[in-house]
Amino acid sequence: MNDLFSPAHIGKVTLANRIVRSATYEGMCDNQGFPTDAYLAHYSGLAKNSIGAIITGFTYISSCGRAMHPRQGGIDDDSKITAYRRVTDHVHSLEGKIFMQIAHCGRQTVAKAVRGPVRGVSTKRSSYFGGIPKKLTTEEALALGQRFADAALRCKEAGFDGVQIHAAHGYLVHQFILSSINNRNDIFGVDQKTGIGTHFLEVVIDKIREICGSDFPVMVKISSGDDYRNNFSQEHFIHLIRFLGYKSVDAIEISYGTMDYALSIFRGRSVPLDLILKYTPKYDTYGIVGRFLRKRFLYPFVKSRLKMFTPMYNLSYAKIAKQYTGVPIICVGGFRKKQEMAGALERNETDFVSLCRPFICEPDLVSKLMANDGYTAKCLDCNMCAVMCDSSNATRCYLGKGA
Repeated sequence: MNDLFSPAHIGKVTLANRIVRSATYEGMCDNQGFPTDAYLAHYSGLAKNSIGAIITGFTYISSCGRAMHPRQGGIDDDSKITAYRRVTDHVHSLEGKIFMQIAHCGRQTVAKAVRGPVRGVSTKRSSYFGGIPKKLTTEEALALGQRFADAALRCKEAGFDGVQIHAAHGYLVHQFILSSINNRNDIFGVDQKTGIGTHFLEVVIDKIREICGSDFPVMVKISSGDDYRNNFSQEHFIHLIRFLGYKSVDAIEISYGTMDYALSIFRGRSVPLDLILKYTPKYDTYGIVGRFLRKRFLYPFVKSRLKMFTPMYNLSYAKIAKQYTGVPIICVGGFRKKQEMAGALERNETDFVSLCRPFICEPDLVSKLMANDGYTAKCLDCNMCAVMCDSSNATRCYLGKGA
Protein backbone atom coordinates (compact mmCIF):
# COMPACT_ATOMS: atom_id res chain seq x y z
CA MET A 1 0.00 0.00 0.00
CA ASN A 2 1.33 3.44 -0.96
CA ASP A 3 1.15 6.15 1.67
CA LEU A 4 0.80 9.78 0.60
CA PHE A 5 3.80 10.82 2.65
CA SER A 6 6.01 7.77 2.18
CA PRO A 7 9.28 8.15 0.23
CA ALA A 8 9.13 7.12 -3.42
CA HIS A 9 11.37 6.96 -6.47
CA ILE A 10 11.31 8.27 -10.02
CA GLY A 11 14.15 6.40 -11.61
CA LYS A 12 17.00 6.58 -9.15
CA VAL A 13 15.83 9.88 -7.68
CA THR A 14 14.36 9.56 -4.18
CA LEU A 15 11.37 11.77 -3.39
CA ALA A 16 10.24 12.66 0.12
CA ASN A 17 6.57 11.91 -0.65
CA ARG A 18 4.16 11.07 -3.46
CA ILE A 19 2.84 14.56 -4.13
CA VAL A 20 3.92 16.19 -7.40
CA ARG A 21 3.60 19.81 -8.48
CA SER A 22 2.42 19.33 -12.06
CA ALA A 23 3.91 21.49 -14.80
CA THR A 24 2.47 24.99 -14.52
CA TYR A 25 3.20 27.94 -16.80
CA GLU A 26 5.02 30.58 -14.76
CA GLY A 27 5.22 33.68 -16.97
CA MET A 28 8.44 34.54 -15.14
CA CYS A 29 11.11 34.41 -17.85
CA ASP A 30 12.35 37.24 -20.04
CA ASN A 31 11.58 37.57 -23.73
CA GLN A 32 14.54 35.35 -24.62
CA GLY A 33 13.41 32.58 -22.28
CA PHE A 34 15.96 33.17 -19.51
CA PRO A 35 14.67 32.64 -15.94
CA THR A 36 14.32 35.83 -13.92
CA ASP A 37 14.67 36.44 -10.19
CA ALA A 38 10.90 35.93 -9.93
CA TYR A 39 11.29 32.45 -11.47
CA LEU A 40 14.01 31.65 -8.93
CA ALA A 41 11.88 32.89 -6.03
CA HIS A 42 8.88 30.94 -7.30
CA TYR A 43 10.65 27.59 -7.35
CA SER A 44 12.52 28.26 -4.12
CA GLY A 45 9.15 28.96 -2.50
CA LEU A 46 7.77 25.64 -3.70
CA ALA A 47 10.90 23.72 -2.71
CA LYS A 48 10.79 24.87 0.91
CA ASN A 49 7.26 23.48 1.27
CA SER A 50 7.98 19.74 1.15
CA ILE A 51 6.63 18.89 -2.32
CA GLY A 52 7.88 15.47 -3.41
CA ALA A 53 8.69 16.52 -6.99
CA ILE A 54 8.37 19.84 -8.78
CA ILE A 55 7.90 19.90 -12.55
CA THR A 56 8.52 23.23 -14.26
CA GLY A 57 6.17 24.84 -16.72
CA PHE A 58 6.53 23.79 -20.36
CA THR A 59 9.88 24.99 -21.65
CA TYR A 60 10.61 25.30 -25.35
CA ILE A 61 13.42 23.24 -26.88
CA SER A 62 13.60 25.43 -29.99
CA SER A 63 12.48 28.98 -30.71
CA CYS A 64 10.40 27.60 -33.60
CA GLY A 65 8.30 25.78 -31.03
CA ARG A 66 7.72 28.42 -28.39
CA ALA A 67 4.23 29.31 -27.21
CA MET A 68 2.35 32.53 -27.82
CA HIS A 69 2.86 33.35 -24.13
CA PRO A 70 5.46 36.13 -24.07
CA ARG A 71 7.29 35.02 -20.92
CA GLN A 72 7.71 31.29 -21.47
CA GLY A 73 10.99 29.69 -20.44
CA GLY A 74 13.39 28.24 -23.00
CA ILE A 75 16.13 25.62 -22.83
CA ASP A 76 17.10 25.96 -26.48
CA ASP A 77 20.60 27.30 -26.05
CA ASP A 78 23.69 26.47 -23.97
CA SER A 79 23.86 30.08 -22.78
CA LYS A 80 20.87 29.39 -20.52
CA ILE A 81 22.46 26.55 -18.55
CA THR A 82 24.09 28.80 -15.96
CA ALA A 83 20.86 30.73 -15.33
CA TYR A 84 18.91 27.54 -14.68
CA ARG A 85 21.74 26.12 -12.55
CA ARG A 86 21.12 29.00 -10.18
CA VAL A 87 17.52 27.81 -9.82
CA THR A 88 18.31 24.14 -9.26
CA ASP A 89 21.03 24.98 -6.74
CA HIS A 90 18.49 26.92 -4.66
CA VAL A 91 15.91 24.14 -4.92
CA HIS A 92 18.42 21.48 -3.89
CA SER A 93 19.67 23.60 -0.99
CA LEU A 94 16.09 23.40 0.31
CA GLU A 95 16.06 19.59 -0.21
CA GLY A 96 13.67 19.84 -3.15
CA LYS A 97 13.63 17.84 -6.38
CA ILE A 98 12.96 19.59 -9.67
CA PHE A 99 12.33 18.26 -13.18
CA MET A 100 12.05 20.35 -16.33
CA GLN A 101 9.19 19.79 -18.75
CA ILE A 102 10.52 20.10 -22.30
CA ALA A 103 8.17 20.91 -25.15
CA HIS A 104 7.59 22.08 -28.71
CA CYS A 105 4.22 23.62 -29.50
CA GLY A 106 3.97 22.46 -33.10
CA ARG A 107 0.79 23.92 -34.60
CA GLN A 108 -0.42 25.27 -31.24
CA THR A 109 1.24 28.66 -31.48
CA VAL A 110 1.24 31.74 -33.72
CA ALA A 111 3.66 33.04 -36.34
CA LYS A 112 4.35 36.19 -34.32
CA ALA A 113 5.73 34.12 -31.44
CA VAL A 114 7.99 31.89 -33.53
CA ARG A 115 8.92 34.69 -35.95
CA GLY A 116 8.24 32.54 -38.95
CA PRO A 117 5.89 29.87 -40.22
CA VAL A 118 4.18 27.70 -37.63
CA ARG A 119 5.37 24.12 -38.05
CA GLY A 120 3.18 21.06 -37.65
CA VAL A 121 2.96 17.33 -38.09
CA SER A 122 0.59 17.93 -41.00
CA THR A 123 -1.12 20.86 -42.66
CA LYS A 124 -4.24 20.31 -40.55
CA ARG A 125 -5.05 23.49 -38.69
CA SER A 126 -5.89 23.87 -35.02
CA SER A 127 -9.49 24.98 -34.52
CA TYR A 128 -8.33 27.36 -31.79
CA PHE A 129 -5.01 28.71 -33.09
CA GLY A 130 -6.07 28.76 -36.75
CA GLY A 131 -3.71 29.12 -39.67
CA ILE A 132 -2.40 26.31 -41.84
CA PRO A 133 0.88 25.00 -40.42
CA LYS A 134 3.84 24.18 -42.61
CA LYS A 135 4.31 20.42 -42.56
CA LEU A 136 7.61 19.22 -41.12
CA THR A 137 9.73 17.19 -43.50
CA THR A 138 11.11 13.85 -42.33
CA GLU A 139 14.54 15.44 -41.95
CA GLU A 140 13.15 18.37 -39.97
CA ALA A 141 11.28 16.00 -37.64
CA LEU A 142 14.46 14.02 -37.03
CA ALA A 143 16.31 17.25 -36.30
CA LEU A 144 13.66 18.26 -33.77
CA GLY A 145 14.05 14.88 -32.09
CA GLN A 146 17.70 15.77 -31.64
CA ARG A 147 16.74 19.21 -30.32
CA PHE A 148 14.70 17.53 -27.58
CA ALA A 149 17.75 15.47 -26.64
CA ASP A 150 20.05 18.50 -26.69
CA ALA A 151 17.59 20.31 -24.42
CA ALA A 152 17.52 17.35 -22.02
CA LEU A 153 21.31 17.40 -21.84
CA ARG A 154 21.20 21.10 -20.98
CA CYS A 155 18.73 20.25 -18.22
CA LYS A 156 21.13 17.66 -16.86
CA GLU A 157 24.05 20.08 -17.00
CA ALA A 158 21.89 22.73 -15.31
CA GLY A 159 21.29 20.39 -12.38
CA PHE A 160 17.71 19.28 -12.96
CA ASP A 161 16.84 15.92 -11.44
CA GLY A 162 15.29 14.75 -14.71
CA VAL A 163 13.02 15.81 -17.55
CA GLN A 164 9.43 15.34 -18.54
CA ILE A 165 8.64 15.10 -22.25
CA HIS A 166 5.40 16.98 -22.94
CA ALA A 167 3.48 14.50 -25.09
CA ALA A 168 0.05 15.79 -24.07
CA HIS A 169 -2.34 18.71 -24.55
CA GLY A 170 -2.04 18.83 -28.34
CA TYR A 171 1.57 19.97 -28.52
CA LEU A 172 4.01 18.61 -31.11
CA VAL A 173 4.70 15.15 -29.68
CA HIS A 174 0.99 14.66 -29.06
CA GLN A 175 0.24 15.78 -32.62
CA PHE A 176 2.35 12.90 -33.91
CA ILE A 177 0.42 10.47 -31.69
CA LEU A 178 -3.08 11.48 -32.80
CA SER A 179 -4.48 10.01 -36.00
CA SER A 180 -6.90 12.95 -36.18
CA ILE A 181 -3.87 15.19 -36.86
CA ASN A 182 -1.13 12.88 -38.15
CA ASN A 183 -1.81 11.86 -41.75
CA ARG A 184 1.84 11.35 -42.67
CA ASN A 185 3.05 8.48 -44.83
CA ASP A 186 6.71 8.56 -43.78
CA ILE A 187 8.38 6.89 -40.78
CA PHE A 188 6.55 9.27 -38.45
CA GLY A 189 3.07 8.29 -39.58
CA VAL A 190 0.43 6.45 -37.57
CA ASP A 191 0.91 2.72 -37.09
CA GLN A 192 -2.01 0.94 -38.72
CA LYS A 193 -2.06 -1.81 -36.08
CA THR A 194 -2.24 0.44 -33.03
CA GLY A 195 -3.88 3.54 -34.53
CA ILE A 196 -1.33 5.87 -32.94
CA GLY A 197 1.95 7.46 -34.02
CA THR A 198 4.73 6.79 -31.52
CA HIS A 199 7.87 6.86 -33.65
CA PHE A 200 8.67 10.52 -33.04
CA LEU A 201 8.30 10.02 -29.28
CA GLU A 202 10.50 6.94 -29.55
CA VAL A 203 13.19 8.95 -31.34
CA VAL A 204 13.05 11.60 -28.60
CA ILE A 205 13.30 9.03 -25.79
CA ASP A 206 16.12 7.11 -27.47
CA LYS A 207 18.17 10.21 -28.23
CA ILE A 208 17.79 11.50 -24.67
CA ARG A 209 18.92 8.15 -23.29
CA GLU A 210 21.84 8.11 -25.71
CA ILE A 211 23.33 11.44 -24.66
CA CYS A 212 22.09 11.75 -21.05
CA GLY A 213 22.55 8.14 -19.94
CA SER A 214 20.06 5.65 -18.56
CA ASP A 215 20.35 7.02 -15.00
CA PHE A 216 18.89 10.41 -15.94
CA PRO A 217 15.12 10.17 -15.30
CA VAL A 218 12.81 10.64 -18.27
CA MET A 219 9.10 11.09 -17.59
CA VAL A 220 6.38 11.46 -20.22
CA LYS A 221 3.12 13.38 -19.87
CA ILE A 222 0.25 12.08 -22.00
CA SER A 223 -3.42 12.81 -22.61
CA SER A 224 -5.86 10.00 -21.93
CA GLY A 225 -8.43 11.36 -24.37
CA ASP A 226 -9.43 14.38 -26.43
CA ASP A 227 -12.52 16.20 -27.65
CA TYR A 228 -12.15 15.65 -31.38
CA ARG A 229 -14.80 13.75 -33.29
CA ASN A 230 -12.26 11.16 -34.48
CA ASN A 231 -11.18 10.79 -30.91
CA PHE A 232 -8.40 9.02 -29.08
CA SER A 233 -10.02 5.84 -27.76
CA GLN A 234 -9.37 3.74 -24.68
CA GLU A 235 -7.77 1.15 -26.95
CA HIS A 236 -5.39 3.79 -28.30
CA PHE A 237 -4.59 4.82 -24.73
CA ILE A 238 -3.72 1.24 -23.77
CA HIS A 239 -1.44 0.91 -26.80
CA LEU A 240 0.33 4.12 -25.75
CA ILE A 241 0.77 2.90 -22.18
CA ARG A 242 2.20 -0.39 -23.41
CA PHE A 243 4.59 1.46 -25.71
CA LEU A 244 5.87 3.64 -22.85
CA GLY A 245 6.30 0.54 -20.71
CA TYR A 246 8.31 -1.06 -23.50
CA LYS A 247 10.52 2.06 -23.62
CA SER A 248 11.04 1.84 -19.84
CA VAL A 249 10.37 5.49 -19.15
CA ASP A 250 10.68 6.45 -15.49
CA ALA A 251 7.13 7.73 -14.94
CA ILE A 252 3.97 8.49 -16.91
CA GLU A 253 1.75 11.42 -15.98
CA ILE A 254 -1.89 11.01 -17.01
CA SER A 255 -3.70 14.16 -18.14
CA TYR A 256 -6.34 14.88 -20.78
CA GLY A 257 -7.11 16.83 -23.91
CA THR A 258 -5.65 19.43 -26.25
CA MET A 259 -5.48 23.21 -26.24
CA ASP A 260 -8.27 23.36 -28.81
CA TYR A 261 -10.57 22.69 -25.84
CA ALA A 262 -8.23 23.81 -23.09
CA LEU A 263 -10.84 24.06 -20.35
CA SER A 264 -11.30 20.30 -20.58
CA ILE A 265 -7.66 19.96 -19.47
CA PHE A 266 -7.90 22.22 -16.41
CA ARG A 267 -11.58 21.81 -15.65
CA GLY A 268 -13.44 24.50 -13.79
CA ARG A 269 -16.75 24.85 -12.02
CA SER A 270 -17.70 27.64 -14.45
CA VAL A 271 -16.28 29.26 -17.60
CA PRO A 272 -14.76 32.77 -17.19
CA LEU A 273 -15.86 33.74 -20.68
CA ASP A 274 -15.48 37.51 -20.39
CA LEU A 275 -11.87 37.11 -19.27
CA ILE A 276 -11.18 34.69 -22.10
CA LEU A 277 -12.51 37.15 -24.66
CA LYS A 278 -10.58 40.03 -23.09
CA TYR A 279 -7.15 38.49 -22.53
CA THR A 280 -6.76 35.70 -25.06
CA PRO A 281 -4.64 36.96 -27.99
CA LYS A 282 -6.90 35.22 -30.49
CA TYR A 283 -9.85 37.41 -29.48
CA ASP A 284 -8.32 40.71 -28.39
CA THR A 285 -8.22 42.08 -31.94
CA TYR A 286 -11.88 41.45 -32.70
CA GLY A 287 -13.26 44.49 -30.88
CA ILE A 288 -16.38 44.74 -28.74
CA VAL A 289 -18.77 43.65 -31.48
CA GLY A 290 -16.66 40.68 -32.51
CA ARG A 291 -16.33 39.50 -28.92
CA PHE A 292 -20.08 39.88 -28.39
CA LEU A 293 -20.87 37.78 -31.46
CA ARG A 294 -18.49 35.05 -30.38
CA LYS A 295 -19.96 35.05 -26.91
CA ARG A 296 -23.50 34.86 -28.28
CA PHE A 297 -23.09 32.33 -31.09
CA LEU A 298 -19.76 30.46 -30.87
CA TYR A 299 -19.58 29.87 -27.12
CA PRO A 300 -22.67 27.59 -26.86
CA PHE A 301 -21.11 25.25 -29.44
CA VAL A 302 -17.72 25.18 -27.72
CA LYS A 303 -19.28 24.75 -24.28
CA SER A 304 -21.09 21.62 -25.45
CA ARG A 305 -17.71 19.94 -25.86
CA LEU A 306 -16.12 21.15 -22.63
CA LYS A 307 -15.89 18.96 -19.55
CA MET A 308 -16.56 20.54 -16.18
CA PHE A 309 -14.80 19.87 -12.89
CA THR A 310 -15.39 16.64 -11.02
CA PRO A 311 -13.12 15.23 -8.31
CA MET A 312 -10.11 13.24 -9.55
CA TYR A 313 -11.31 13.45 -13.13
CA ASN A 314 -8.41 11.55 -14.73
CA LEU A 315 -8.16 8.79 -12.12
CA SER A 316 -10.15 6.24 -14.13
CA TYR A 317 -7.46 6.30 -16.81
CA ALA A 318 -4.67 6.09 -14.25
CA LYS A 319 -6.32 2.91 -12.98
CA ILE A 320 -6.34 1.50 -16.51
CA ALA A 321 -2.69 2.42 -17.00
CA LYS A 322 -1.77 0.57 -13.81
CA GLN A 323 -3.22 -2.61 -15.34
CA TYR A 324 -0.94 -2.47 -18.38
CA THR A 325 2.44 -1.31 -17.09
CA GLY A 326 4.72 -1.39 -14.10
CA VAL A 327 5.98 2.11 -14.85
CA PRO A 328 5.08 4.52 -12.01
CA ILE A 329 1.88 6.41 -12.78
CA ILE A 330 1.30 10.05 -11.85
CA CYS A 331 -2.31 11.23 -12.00
CA VAL A 332 -3.21 14.91 -12.33
CA GLY A 333 -6.63 16.53 -12.33
CA GLY A 334 -9.16 17.29 -9.62
CA PHE A 335 -7.34 16.24 -6.45
CA ARG A 336 -8.49 18.68 -3.78
CA LYS A 337 -9.05 16.68 -0.58
CA LYS A 338 -6.41 14.84 1.38
CA GLN A 339 -8.76 11.87 1.72
CA GLU A 340 -9.09 11.68 -2.08
CA MET A 341 -5.32 11.69 -2.56
CA ALA A 342 -4.64 9.16 0.18
CA GLY A 343 -7.46 6.90 -0.97
CA ALA A 344 -6.28 6.77 -4.59
CA LEU A 345 -2.83 5.71 -3.41
CA GLU A 346 -4.11 3.21 -0.85
CA ARG A 347 -6.25 1.54 -3.53
CA ASN A 348 -3.19 1.40 -5.81
CA GLU A 349 -5.03 3.38 -8.50
CA THR A 350 -2.01 5.64 -8.99
CA ASP A 351 1.54 5.87 -7.64
CA PHE A 352 1.67 9.66 -7.32
CA VAL A 353 -0.91 12.45 -7.16
CA SER A 354 -0.17 15.62 -9.08
CA LEU A 355 -1.63 19.09 -8.63
CA CYS A 356 -1.33 22.36 -10.53
CA ARG A 357 -3.81 25.09 -9.61
CA PRO A 358 -3.92 24.30 -5.87
CA PHE A 359 -0.19 25.08 -5.62
CA ILE A 360 -0.77 28.45 -7.29
CA CYS A 361 -3.25 29.20 -4.52
CA GLU A 362 -1.30 27.53 -1.69
CA PRO A 363 2.42 26.89 -2.17
CA ASP A 364 2.44 25.47 1.38
CA LEU A 365 -0.34 22.97 0.63
CA VAL A 366 1.73 19.88 1.49
CA SER A 367 2.44 21.16 4.99
CA LYS A 368 -1.28 21.71 5.53
CA LEU A 369 -2.10 18.23 4.24
CA MET A 370 0.45 16.75 6.62
CA ALA A 371 -1.09 18.54 9.58
CA ASN A 372 -4.78 17.90 8.90
CA ASP A 373 -6.36 14.65 7.71
CA GLY A 374 -9.53 16.46 6.70
CA TYR A 375 -7.85 19.25 4.78
CA THR A 376 -9.28 20.48 1.46
CA ALA A 377 -7.30 22.73 -0.88
CA LYS A 378 -8.59 26.29 -1.05
CA CYS A 379 -8.45 26.50 -4.85
CA LEU A 380 -11.87 27.53 -6.20
CA ASP A 381 -11.25 26.10 -9.70
CA CYS A 382 -12.32 29.47 -11.10
CA ASN A 383 -9.66 29.20 -13.83
CA MET A 384 -8.77 32.88 -13.72
CA CYS A 385 -5.13 31.86 -13.27
CA ALA A 386 -5.31 29.70 -16.40
CA VAL A 387 -6.96 32.35 -18.56
CA MET A 388 -4.51 35.02 -17.42
CA CYS A 389 -1.62 32.91 -18.71
CA ASP A 390 -2.50 34.49 -22.05
CA SER A 391 -1.73 37.93 -20.65
CA SER A 392 1.74 39.31 -19.91
CA ASN A 393 1.21 38.75 -16.18
CA ALA A 394 3.10 36.19 -14.14
CA THR A 395 0.93 33.29 -13.03
CA ARG A 396 -0.79 33.87 -9.70
CA CYS A 397 -4.04 33.24 -7.83
CA TYR A 398 -6.78 35.82 -8.43
CA LEU A 399 -9.83 34.77 -6.40
CA GLY A 400 -8.81 32.04 -3.98
CA LYS A 401 -7.15 32.29 -0.59
CA GLY A 402 -3.83 32.70 -2.37
CA ALA A 403 -4.91 35.98 -3.97
